[in-house]
Amino acid sequence: MRKLLAASLLSLSLLGTYAAADVLDIAPGILTRQQPTPLPATATPSGPSPTLAPLPTPAGEGAVLAALPGDAPVPTAAGLRTALGPALAQAALGPSVGVSIRDARTGSQLLSIGAEKPRGVASTAKILTAAAVTQTLDLDAVMTTRLVRSGPTELTVIAAGDTLLARGAGDSGEVAGHAGLGDLAEQAAAALTAAGEDDAAFTVRIDASYAAGERYPAGWNMADVAAGYTQGVSMIGLAAQRPKPGEPSPTDPEAEAVTALAEQLAKHGITAKPDTGQDGRLRPAPADAPLLASADSAPYREVLAIALDESDNALTENLARQAAIKAGGDGSFAANAAYVTSELKKLGLDLSGTHLLDTSGLSRGQTATVALLSAVVAKARAGDLPGLDDLLARLPVAGLDGTLYDRFREAPADAAAGIARAKTGTLTGISGLLGTTVTADEREIDFVIIADAVPPTSGTWAARIALDRFVADLTACGCR
Repeated sequence: MRKLLAASLLSLSLLGTYAAADVLDIAPGILTRQQPTPLPATATPSGPSPTLAPLPTPAGEGAVLAALPGDAPVPTAAGLRTALGPALAQAALGPSVGVSIRDARTGSQLLSIGAEKPRGVASTAKILTAAAVTQTLDLDAVMTTRLVRSGPTELTVIAAGDTLLARGAGDSGEVAGHAGLGDLAEQAAAALTAAGEDDAAFTVRIDASYAAGERYPAGWNMADVAAGYTQGVSMIGLAAQRPKPGEPSPTDPEAEAVTALAEQLAKHGITAKPDTGQDGRLRPAPADAPLLASADSAPYREVLAIALDESDNALTENLARQAAIKAGGDGSFAANAAYVTSELKKLGLDLSGTHLLDTSGLSRGQTATVALLSAVVAKARAGDLPGLDDLLARLPVAGLDGTLYDRFREAPADAAAGIARAKTGTLTGISGLLGTTVTADEREIDFVIIADAVPPTSGTWAARIALDRFVADLTACGCR
């Protein structure tokens, strides 16, 4: 069954790509961001553990893997050490590797190597953020961008956190571009026409007071932003302007949104001059301002899924800020990181050796442990973090999509293609994977592996090949 699954998944045509996955050391400090096939807007069903989650097809259709047998043999520590020893000894991983392997059904620790050591974990830290965010935000809620009549000749677009807006009409079948500025313009034009004011001239401004805060964490390398590998944090933005390698995002997404809205209003016969100035952006629109239009984002769970699937730093920070402010924070990156730490403590997790500076894992100088990451996954698997359990079941599939779309394609790593799911974590000198796979005996296994002293002589590329081999060896063995 597993071989058929892997073959069928790899035969699917992948639609579009970005420049690279697991950005190499030539772009230091960057996390991955790949998604050749768009994530379906509706939640992908994921059966209870230990059922391997249904794998998405390009059409977002149903499951392709049946439930696993409940009595499948469990790997032993000795078997795991024997099977994984050669992969862990690969020079490309360097001298400092942390590993945790658990049985997905029971949560039992099967193997732990260096898991308690504090280390940089790069983008796998997003799992910690997701665990916190799912405890605070209603994952079924949406972000509603509104346009109000704030004065006789003034319109105000009220940001609400949606940075995935379409420039024109939204598409309810997508997450990025679910809501559109064209939708706001069409509704507003209809309202103004009905009031006999379609020939008036307006100014349109932005109310960016919601979840306001700093644009960039202090620990981010601005060269990464300029190179198009990440962007600043805002509460409004266009999906088409998300960064790509070599194509940086605009530095003022608020101004871009207002300008785009004015253009859309003009297409519907409404004259509106965009106010792109900085002054007054934090001035809230009057509470009694008449509503002209509104547009809802996809649910938070879908947006958070994209943040994990594409390892989107700014989007993760955006959601963390919204959650942190709802929990009483002030919107600063320090407060957001403190919020994540606080939520993890409330869950009874051991945070020894954990020091967070941001919520995306991009800043240097922060640490966590493989043991903590593993414990979060185990808690989700046990049903204590239902929102996170769903997100883990939707992580990228080896060789198919997300940040794994171009990995696990060649032997020996192809043994895990179409079977393993994982979240990547990559900074210069740090490479890791967190996810799930199924052994040759059809036992579902959760794993975390982080190498935080990757040799500069071989670098990220060699490390990712070594990590893929580790996951493939785990998948191919019964490990008993």
